[in-house]
Amino acid sequence: MLSSLSARIAAIGLVVLIALASLAGLLVDASRQTSQSFEWARHSAEVIETTEAALGDLREAESGQRGFIITRNPEYARSFAERVESSARNMTVAVRQTNDNPLQHARAREIAALMAQRAAFLRQPLILARRGDFPGAVAIVTSGRGRELMDAISVRAKSFLDEERALQTSRQAAADKRLISGRRLAIIGAVVVALVVIGSFVLLIRGIRRPLATMMRAMTALGDGGRDARIDAAMGSREFDRLAQGYNAMAERLRNAVADQANSERQLQAVNAELHRNSETLRERSSVIELLGGMSHRMQAARTDDELAQIIKVFVPRVLPNVPGALYAHNNSRNCLVPIASWGGTDVPLEGFAPERCWALRRGQSHSVAELGHDIVCGHVGEDVVYHCEPLLAGGEVIGVLHLQGQIESENRFRMNVLTENIASALVNHRLQRSLREQTIRDPLTGLFNRRYMEETLKLEIARASRADTPLSLVMCDIDHFKRFNDEFGHDAGDAVLQVVAAEMRSRFRDGDVVCRFGGEEFTIIAPGTTADALAGRVEVVRRAISELTVRHNNRSLGSTSMSFGIATWSNTMARDGSTLIQSADMALYQSKREGRNRATISPIAARLPVA
Repeated sequence: MLSSLSARIAAIGLVVLIALASLAGLLVDASRQTSQSFEWARHSAEVIETTEAALGDLREAESGQRGFIITRNPEYARSFAERVESSARNMTVAVRQTNDNPLQHARAREIAALMAQRAAFLRQPLILARRGDFPGAVAIVTSGRGRELMDAISVRAKSFLDEERALQTSRQAAADKRLISGRRLAIIGAVVVALVVIGSFVLLIRGIRRPLATMMRAMTALGDGGRDARIDAAMGSREFDRLAQGYNAMAERLRNAVADQANSERQLQAVNAELHRNSETLRERSSVIELLGGMSHRMQAARTDDELAQIIKVFVPRVLPNVPGALYAHNNSRNCLVPIASWGGTDVPLEGFAPERCWALRRGQSHSVAELGHDIVCGHVGEDVVYHCEPLLAGGEVIGVLHLQGQIESENRFRMNVLTENIASALVNHRLQRSLREQTIRDPLTGLFNRRYMEETLKLEIARASRADTPLSLVMCDIDHFKRFNDEFGHDAGDAVLQVVAAEMRSRFRDGDVVCRFGGEEFTIIAPGTTADALAGRVEVVRRAISELTVRHNNRSLGSTSMSFGIATWSNTMARDGSTLIQSADMALYQSKREGRNRATISPIAARLPVA
């Protein structure tokens, strides 16, 4: 029955599986009981926490009521209703949580009823106080009835909580005891299973050693040159019998193979000659790949278009010697191919060309004119030119095109293919780096620079202004009554207002001015090389333009808008991190708000500075 090695292994596996299943069942049951015990302990903790929260809310409500009656300050009673409601809600949860314990459930219901009476009693003087009858409210408070109710609640709550804590302690002890029992069971079970496994494998190993020794002797003899070595003894299992038969067949085939060795050697000599010829090609390709690796590393590290162009100008002529050409990258915003770099004296159109003018981009594959008049010529190439265009694609998207003049030989095609892959990868990486940088410094809603970029730029501009002794001014501004747009039309309408105002400011200020979204409806403009008085004129133009805007959203008018401005100029007495300058401009902004909004105010500190 167990003559097969597979059957023996299956039997051992079945024994081990039964042992593991039994141990697992016992451990699962122990774990379930332990989990239930811990769950009951946690349940008691939740009951205690909920009850204490309810009592705390009721005391907070009472404290707020008394504070209001004593000080007559309505702020004390502002959260009274919320605290009373939270207290009742928490106590209702506690009553529901004790459904499993009739005694505790009855106590919880009694406490809830007393707390409801106490809450109702607390409302009476509060109502009188809110009507202005503070003496009547004081009389109810000092009557002592409320204290009696609170004492009754405290006594019953203490009894309730003490009982629940005792339950929690006993449940926790039971859980710990079951946990210890589970550990003992796991250790004992693991030892038993280990003994079963060890015993089973000892029997299995004994049944494997003898046939293995027989096979090793035969194979050693074969390795020592005895090509007639065969296995004739019984192996004790079907699997080893098949191995012995396979060995015997292999030894027979080896004898036949030796006879064919001479012929094989002649064939190997021919192959060796072919390999020698190919090694030169591989060596050349290896040097090209090494060169491309250096080029790829530099392109991946390039941070600007000029750096990328310089790398391409240096390395592409070395990869494709004597092959002039140019590299064009796709500009998404203009939907055209713009030149990045050219080499070998290639003339390129500075304005670029549309994608449809290149047949390689139209077809999504290489396009060559190897002989004049034998294929269609791309629109961006002269008529009498032999050339090759290789599209640069990534994920089906046009990245660019590699334009090479002349005919591409077969060996150069390998170089061109690898070069194309490297350049396409570098262009994608370059585009991603530029996009990520824009995302880190731009506000996604308005497209303006964000506050982080503003703070970094302000520090740099302050350092530059300090070194060069040139003026530097800052504008803090925000949209007047912006909350009205959100309240009346919704937050989408508020976003539309922010976008329109941001676009207007971006178009009105100088290119050298840094327009940022400070946060919410507030904006900041850093104006290097100008004083507050000189900047006030530009600010006034922006203020008037914004006050004349009529914002529309979802085919309806949101009405007109306006902005208030505060202007300040940096001086050497201010903090180098820009905080003092921002504070000065912010104070000027608040002065504009106080004086009626829709105006610009120059900070008095800035007004006293000499004009540069």
